[in-house]
Amino acid sequence: MHASNRTLRHTLSLSCGVAALGFALAAAPAAMAQDTQVGEVIVTAQKRSENLQDVPVSVTALGGERLQSTFAAGDDILALSAKAPGLYAESSNGRAAPRFYIRGLGNSDFDLAASQPVSIIQDDVVLENVVLKSSPIYDIEQVEVLRGPQGTLFGRNTTAGIVKFTSVKPSEETKARAAASYGSFNTMTFDGGLGGALVPGKVAARASLLVQHRDDWIDNAFTGKKDALGGFDEKAARLQVLFTPTEALSALFNVHARDLDGTSATFRANVLTAGSNKLNANYDRNTVYFDAGGGNPQKYKGWGTSANIGYDFGDVTLTSITAYEETHGSSRGDIDGGNLTGPGFIPFPSESTDGIKKLDQVTQEIRLASDTDGPLSWQVGGFYFDTSYQIRTDPGFAPATTLEQENTSWAVFGQASYKATEALTLTGGLRYTSDDKDLRVVSGPNPVAPVSVSDEKVSWDLSAFYSVAENVSVYGKVASGFRGPSIQGRDIAFFSPASVAQSETIMSYEIGLKSELMDRRVRLNGALFTYTIDDPQFSAVGGGSNSNRLINANKAEAYGIELDGEFVVTENLVLTAGYSYAKTEIKDSTLATAVCAQCTVTDPLNGAGQALINGNPFPNAPEYTFDVTARYAVPFGADGELFAYTDWKVQGLTNFFLYESKEFYSKGDFEGGLKLGYAKLDGSWEAALFARNITDEDNLKGAIDFNNLTAFVNEPRVIGLSLNVKM
Repeated sequence: MHASNRTLRHTLSLSCGVAALGFALAAAPAAMAQDTQVGEVIVTAQKRSENLQDVPVSVTALGGERLQSTFAAGDDILALSAKAPGLYAESSNGRAAPRFYIRGLGNSDFDLAASQPVSIIQDDVVLENVVLKSSPIYDIEQVEVLRGPQGTLFGRNTTAGIVKFTSVKPSEETKARAAASYGSFNTMTFDGGLGGALVPGKVAARASLLVQHRDDWIDNAFTGKKDALGGFDEKAARLQVLFTPTEALSALFNVHARDLDGTSATFRANVLTAGSNKLNANYDRNTVYFDAGGGNPQKYKGWGTSANIGYDFGDVTLTSITAYEETHGSSRGDIDGGNLTGPGFIPFPSESTDGIKKLDQVTQEIRLASDTDGPLSWQVGGFYFDTSYQIRTDPGFAPATTLEQENTSWAVFGQASYKATEALTLTGGLRYTSDDKDLRVVSGPNPVAPVSVSDEKVSWDLSAFYSVAENVSVYGKVASGFRGPSIQGRDIAFFSPASVAQSETIMSYEIGLKSELMDRRVRLNGALFTYTIDDPQFSAVGGGSNSNRLINANKAEAYGIELDGEFVVTENLVLTAGYSYAKTEIKDSTLATAVCAQCTVTDPLNGAGQALINGNPFPNAPEYTFDVTARYAVPFGADGELFAYTDWKVQGLTNFFLYESKEFYSKGDFEGGLKLGYAKLDGSWEAALFARNITDEDNLKGAIDFNNLTAFVNEPRVIGLSLNVKM
């Protein structure tokens, strides 16, 4: 951290103190009744529209100003990291392949075929491949973060949780919104949507558009080229058409596409010094020393379509969701982050290109749900998933290898809730899942034999939700989850065999609180959790052998806490805050992995010089995260206000790899944003000055360990102007 930022760090600590005070007041007796209250939040955590406070699920909903401010500087989906308790995200593949973690559980595998325990669902369609998970976020109504195994109702089945995106839908009423901004590095964004009735009462439509641009701004000192890389152009569009020919029938059709032309991850050679995780004199945010990578280009295109059709039979509703997704593209990078003359000691050059020649994903879900006011509600359904794609890896020193992978999965599921008393609701769910994966070599110098894996499991959950008092409830939940076996084929391009990991299963226990206090001026929700994973799948990434191997540990365990709150202090001041703590631990006394080439490993080593990782935390699992926002406004004129909005996030100790070292971790990183402006009281428009990463923090986000002490960092500070309009 720069010394000049100490004052701002102090400011951050004061902001955190204010949020903590808000939580303390939440537990105090209610004072004089206020006109201002926290608003009702509707979520679809159980595939029904329900009040956030009435669901036995640990869930955070993000929307409105929190989302607008987060993406004002053209950031991609990774900007959601640490914006909700227990949620973390990172990537060593630029904007094209994010990796998500919930309650510490994720997958650090950088391969384009990597299996992830966190599911991304956009407009009720699961996006399985890591490139599909990078689909741009625009004209969004709400983001829901569902923590813990979601093994009954959703998508592919998941052991960690779900991040669910819901777009603004067509309506009879003509509605439009637009968010535009301009800032540092010639960063420009436009995110908007327009919709309304085409045939009143029968047909409505909505068109949405995203345009993001940033100039190249990082110099390449090796070639002498100014502004050689770092920029991007992201374009995306969506058209939704809603048909309601009768009161019983609705059909929502969605067509969308994206076009990304940007820069892959920027690796920086030897910016860490042996024995320390602090950035050294080799680091300059604005400069790299690449002799390869060709400017680290990254290009992806894709499109998709879906049909969400529902029919109301009176007491039951039938829903069918059919979807297709396609994507293709590639990323090229200077992996060693420098050249043979430096910075620092680089033993050999490394460059690679990875890409998807074409990916097709087809999904079909059908479910039947009760629609009555009685004590019993239920839903049953089936899900089918099929994808195939070819991945091409060019290691730079050998001919390229193309692999073809296929994955077919299907499931049947059911869930029922019963209101046993006025205060007590019991819910249970059951799901059977079958999962098959196949890999074969299409072309390349290492023609290994095809690999196939398959498995089938039953997962379930049980919960009890009890209303203790008006606006105060508690719940308990037991849930299991299943992630099918995985195949890792990238090492075939490096003359090694494919690796396979068997299925992992999780058993999770949590108790939670849902409350609205002080005459509903305070919302305070929380959960305590613990889980055990049998045969957890991990990726042994990097090491001096430069491998990317799937492995199974014997067991893994975790426990922690989440708190999520909102406090309407006065009609002028609103605070939100979230905190999560997760203690994760690998439990396998003999499991060992390859270690780095130049770092200082602190784990014991076996006879082969590999690190014994028993007791280590999961990779990229922050020990804690803390986020806080504050909005203060004062009336200005007859129908407007001047406002200040700030948001901050803090990340605790985060180990980058399976082994532990003195270099490859981050601790205490934080980042903040600020927006100052004028807004109409009716929400019709606002104009503001904004800053993202306002203190220009240089935060470690990850590392490359096989060649030298290479790392990559967060996005730079962007200062600019924004305009938001709603009609």
